[in-house]
Amino acid sequence: MRAIQITEFGGPEVLVPTELPDPVPGEGEVLLEVSRAGINYADTHNAENSYLAPASLPLVPGNEVVGTTPDGRRLVSMLNAGGYAERAAAPLAMSFEVPDGVDDLTALGLVVQGTTAWLLLRTAAHLEPGESVLVHAAAGGVGTLAVQLAKAMGAGRVIASASTQDKRDLALSLGADAAIDPAEEDLVGAIRAANGGKRVDVVLEMTGGRVTDQSIAALAPLGRLAFFGMASREQPKPVKLPSLLSHSTTVSGLWLPHAFGKPGLMQRAVDELMAAALEGSLKVVGGGEYALADARTAHEDLRARRTVGKLLLDPTR
Repeated sequence: MRAIQITEFGGPEVLVPTELPDPVPGEGEVLLEVSRAGINYADTHNAENSYLAPASLPLVPGNEVVGTTPDGRRLVSMLNAGGYAERAAAPLAMSFEVPDGVDDLTALGLVVQGTTAWLLLRTAAHLEPGESVLVHAAAGGVGTLAVQLAKAMGAGRVIASASTQDKRDLALSLGADAAIDPAEEDLVGAIRAANGGKRVDVVLEMTGGRVTDQSIAALAPLGRLAFFGMASREQPKPVKLPSLLSHSTTVSGLWLPHAFGKPGLMQRAVDELMAAALEGSLKVVGGGEYALADARTAHEDLRARRTVGKLLLDPTR
């Protein structure tokens, strides 16, 4: 089969098209003929071995695929690796049936980025109706869905943060009430101004560095920041517990694989998201398709922040 293989860690240049034997499913796995693979920002960390879970070589990257089983079932699956290929061995415990009427883009957009947005709001930030929410990287795969979900969950005001005017306009079109540039020198002031002069109740943050630091500083009393990535690859300042105490604020983290350890949680998230997509109240924003041979270009575009929404890899090209 055709696949992308990494034999040394590094940047986008290490993603090399190659021919490999078909994967052999083990116990509890099923072979999928991949129609599309999802591309996530975490894949860029895997390529350089800077992700939370250490990788080993050789590596076929890619942690999500949608495809068909030998008996004709259509599944969307999360993988430990192996998604950038024509075929993948998918763990049944991390696979979900794709309802009729849900296309590949929507299925892939919901299984990782949609569930991440849902879990951030439901379990990490514990969003309450009427609260204000700041979504960083609001034009990205998680961000575009988080903006819509926050509104659907009753947020009083949703503020989007994105690096260009086009991206901010996209977030506004998805229901955000205001949009700001995270590069503002006084980001705390920009956040408060977008929230009617008030501090913000909930922040979803995946940038790192000064954006994290100033977002924590912008939290209202009893506010919560949910941290789920570090796209800038810059460490935030250490959080001092007495500061959290004096401001009654919470900083939490979310790594999606941990959700599989709580029985039924991922299935509940997927069911709710698929139902919302089918009824038309939740839209996955497509960010473009890349041929398998162009995986390197996809990673270059991601790292340069040239993309929006959900990116797909087409293994047939």
